[in-house]
Amino acid sequence: MNFEQLATLAVLAAVVVALLSDRVRADVAAMVAAATLLGLDVISLEDLGRGLASPALVALASLFIIARALDVTGGMGVIIRSAARMTDRMGAASAPVIITLCGSLSAFLNNTPLVILAAPIIQDSARRLGISPKRLLIPLSYASIMGGACTLIGTSTNLLVDDMAQRQNLAPFSLFEITGVGLAIAAVGALYLAFVAPRLLPADDEGVDRSGILPEAPPPLRLVPALISVTVFAFVLGAAAGGLPIAVVAFVGAMALLAFQVMKPEEAYSGLRPQVLLMIGGMLVVGEALGKTGLAFQATNTVAAWTQPLGPIAALAIIYVATSVLTEIMSNAAVAVLITPLAIGLAENLGVDSRPFVVAVMMAASASFATPVGYQTNTIVHQVGGYTYMDFVRVGLPLNVISAIVAVWLIPRVFPF
Repeated sequence: MNFEQLATLAVLAAVVVALLSDRVRADVAAMVAAATLLGLDVISLEDLGRGLASPALVALASLFIIARALDVTGGMGVIIRSAARMTDRMGAASAPVIITLCGSLSAFLNNTPLVILAAPIIQDSARRLGISPKRLLIPLSYASIMGGACTLIGTSTNLLVDDMAQRQNLAPFSLFEITGVGLAIAAVGALYLAFVAPRLLPADDEGVDRSGILPEAPPPLRLVPALISVTVFAFVLGAAAGGLPIAVVAFVGAMALLAFQVMKPEEAYSGLRPQVLLMIGGMLVVGEALGKTGLAFQATNTVAAWTQPLGPIAALAIIYVATSVLTEIMSNAAVAVLITPLAIGLAENLGVDSRPFVVAVMMAASASFATPVGYQTNTIVHQVGGYTYMDFVRVGLPLNVISAIVAVWLIPRVFPF
C-alpha cells in the first residue's frame, strides 16, 4: 500500500470507531475525516467540492425545507388532528390506521416529525383502548421506516445511494422505480407487526413519558400558506415522477416557498438538519478518497474472489446482510457510502447488472429494526415508550430476517441480473 491508501484506511477506521463508540457526533466525525484527507493531500479541493456539492445534498436540503413548510403552516397538523378525531370514532381500528397513515406519508415526507406528531395520538388511542402504548409505538417507528423505503425520496439514504450509483456511471433511479420492492417488504412487515409483534412487545406502561421530545400540539393552520406548500410539494412529486432531476425540482420548489413568503427564512433554516447534511457530505468526501486511492477497487476484487463461486444471488444476499448489520450499529448514510461502490464493483466482477445490488443496499440500509440507535425514529419511540434495548432486539430481529428473505427473493425478479 502507498501513503495515500494507508492514510485513507486509517481515516476510515477512525470514522468507523467514532461512529460505533457514539462519543463523537456523526457529522463532526465525517467532516474531521474530510478535513484530514484534504490536509494530508489525499484528496484535492476539487474532490472536496464534488463531495460537498452532491446533487443528493441539494435534494435533501430542499426536501427538508418543503417538509418544514408543511409543518409550520399547519398542513401536517391538519392530518394529525384529523387522525386524532378519527380515533374517537373508530375504536379498536384507530391505532392500525394511524400507523398505516404514518407509514404511507413517510414515503414522501421526513418520517422523524411524522413519528413525533403521531406518537401522542397513538398513546391516547392505546389508553382509550385499554392497552399499553408499548404495544404500538415500536410498530409506529417500523412502519415509518418501511414506508420511507418505498420511494426514492422517502429516506435520505435512498437519495444518497442513487447519487453514489450515478458516480459509478449507473443511470439514475426514478421516483417510483423501487416502489414495488419496498411495498412488498412493507406488506409482509405489516402482517408481522399485526399478528406476531404484539405477542413479543411488553404489555405494561412502566417507563412511558410524553415530556421531553413530543410537542404540546401541532402548529395552527394558516390556510393560504398551507395550500401553497401542498401545491409546491405536489409539483415536486409530479415533476420528479415525470423524470426531471429530483435535485432540480426540489430546489426550485423550496425557493418558491421562500419567494412566496410561505415561511420565514429562519423557519426554513431550522428545518435544514445541518447535522445530517454535513455528515453525508463528509462521508461522500471519504467515498471520493476510497475511489481515488484505489481502495474501493481492491476491496471489490477481494470480495468478488470470495463470492464468485457462489453466484449472484448469494452475493446479493451477502451485500444485503452486511448492509443491514452495519446499519444497526452505525449511520446508515455512512454504510451507504461504503457499501454502494463495493456492491456495484462486485456486480461488475460477477458480470451481472449492478442495479439489483444497488436496490439491495437501499432496502437493507433502511432495515434498521433490531436496535434503538440504528434509526432516528427508533430512538424517539425508545425514549417515549420507555422500552429496553432488548425490546428492539426481540421484536426487530425477526423483522430483519423476514425483510432480508423477501428482498433477496424479490429483487432479482423485479431487477433481473
